Amino acid sequence: MKMYQVDAFSTELFKGNPAAVLVCEEWLDDRIMQNIALENNLSETAFVKIINDENYEIRWFTPSVEVDFCGHATLASSFVLFKDFTTTKTIHFHVKDLGVFIVTQGQDGKITMNFPVRVPEPLPDYPVLLNEVVDCPFNEVYVNQQAFILVCESEQAVRDAKPDFNKIKELAAAYQRSTAITAADLDISITSKAQHYDYIARYFAPHKGIDEDPVTGSMHTGLAPLWADKLSKRQLVAYQASARGGLLYCDLKDNQRIEISGYAKLYMVAEIFLD
Repeated sequence: MKMYQVDAFSTELFKGNPAAVLVCEEWLDDRIMQNIALENNLSETAFVKIINDENYEIRWFTPSVEVDFCGHATLASSFVLFKDFTTTKTIHFHVKDLGVFIVTQGQDGKITMNFPVRVPEPLPDYPVLLNEVVDCPFNEVYVNQQAFILVCESEQAVRDAKPDFNKIKELAAAYQRSTAITAADLDISITSKAQHYDYIARYFAPHKGIDEDPVTGSMHTGLAPLWADKLSKRQLVAYQASARGGLLYCDLKDNQRIEISGYAKLYMVAEIFLD
């Protein structure tokens, strides 16, 4: 079975976030998909099921769990489909519980993905343990369906922050509820206004098998609305300041949707053998 590995949100190899992509006529067994993701040991492995040339289903697996939404692996999957599976420049991903993602590819190769926003809410009474998950000071805490968001004092604080992965795991395991959102499912994002971009961010999910995610497209469906409100602008350029780094172009729309755009680079095409 053919498998692609693509560096998402980058025009260069070895930057952005690597994702594996497998395109199937029918879903593989869930256990097999999870084992493939574990074997790959990437932040995400995406499985795409063909409906027709313009319509597809998609699922995403970390090395340890299936997740409900992954932006960078959607970008990687779109890149693969546009490259080898369809001649159209617009495709639709049908996603359980999230509806339809419309994805287009421009003439220069930039891929634009239309997602629902996940607007974060202020969380003044946040879990005390949040004070221990990173060593940088923060001024505000927000939360959405995906993560606790810590707004740090400066860009440099975000870049220099050292996460305590054990504390993040402890928070995920111990804290039960936050504004009706189950904290055991929540990750940690830190963010700040930036000099050369509208904002920068980092993202941690060690309890899901991802210590630091290189670039997290799904998280920017919450971060971009947050910074759009703070900066009074609807088009933003974001940089995820991991060791690999990645650039995201975000455009807030009027219908509770957001367009997140970026580039991708093919690293590898492989053949995997399943018993």
